[in-house]
Amino acid sequence: MRILFVIDRIELKYFEFNDLVTNFWIIKSFLERGHEVCITTIDMLKLKSSCAYASCFESYLKDGNIFYNKESLNECKVEDFQLVMFRPDPPVDLDYINATYIFDFVDRTKTFIMNDTTAVRNFNEKLHAVMFNDLMPNNIITSSKSDVIEFLHENGEIILKPLNQCFGGGVMYLKDGDKNTAVIINSMTKEGKQLIMVQKYIPQAIYGDKRVLILGDKILPYCVQKTPGNDDFKFCDHSDDFIKKAVLSDKEKECFQIIADKLNSMGIYMAGLDVINGQIIEINVTSPCYFIREINGHFGAHLEDVVVEGILTIVQEFFKNNILHCNDLLTK
Repeated sequence: MRILFVIDRIELKYFEFNDLVTNFWIIKSFLERGHEVCITTIDMLKLKSSCAYASCFESYLKDGNIFYNKESLNECKVEDFQLVMFRPDPPVDLDYINATYIFDFVDRTKTFIMNDTTAVRNFNEKLHAVMFNDLMPNNIITSSKSDVIEFLHENGEIILKPLNQCFGGGVMYLKDGDKNTAVIINSMTKEGKQLIMVQKYIPQAIYGDKRVLILGDKILPYCVQKTPGNDDFKFCDHSDDFIKKAVLSDKEKECFQIIADKLNSMGIYMAGLDVINGQIIEINVTSPCYFIREINGHFGAHLEDVVVEGILTIVQEFFKNNILHCNDLLTK
């Protein structure tokens, strides 16, 4: 297949295999299978006469590493790729949203997009987790200072989150009676002008949160526990010291399968659930980290191959169904 990866600008700048980066693992695995992989970023997408294009570079393998040919920048029609992996990192700002609009002009019978850009645009990782509210801690979404204070009094300890950041950016902890309550709420809500997610603090957060991996309609059998940093209440340092092996209970698998099925039906095939004490605190759908290096080390797995084989199965099934549908239409 011809595959187009839409990656983050920083990943293009330092494009060389880095075992902390999920995209690099997946690209390497695709290249090892003989697929053609081109790379681009959201600022290199464009529309011409209502046709989607990308200025992109060819990537290649050499001595077990991945590189791209800086002399190979070509303008390619997006529909010339059978698969687009749309994986730029948040924040989901206006540039990010505008990039998703470009793919509205791609013929989805010719090109499979993962995750579906319309679905990504319509799914806020914090806010839309509330679709599964019975699996979440008590929460509200508001810009009202009085709402937050009332919620704080009711719950004692709370977490406040901006709606469009990632990697724990801007997330705050607040305890009832804290003398900084007003300034924290005003800062988070920009004086009552910006919506935020507010969740009841889960005491088991001191042990960290699980990253549960979804691929298609399946819950992968591997997960890790992301533990808080030495000077923080949350995971904030992607190093081996703060990532432990974890297991999923049968109850968790059963509950999270409902989420996998729903997301898959929406066109969100790759997702990462952040879970504390069996409760979802966030659903990552933009460019979820699969912690491939850590899982390979803890489980003796080759997760990159599991992921790529899963992606190929999803794409092949998609095109098979398209052919069957077209044949069915022709016989009517």
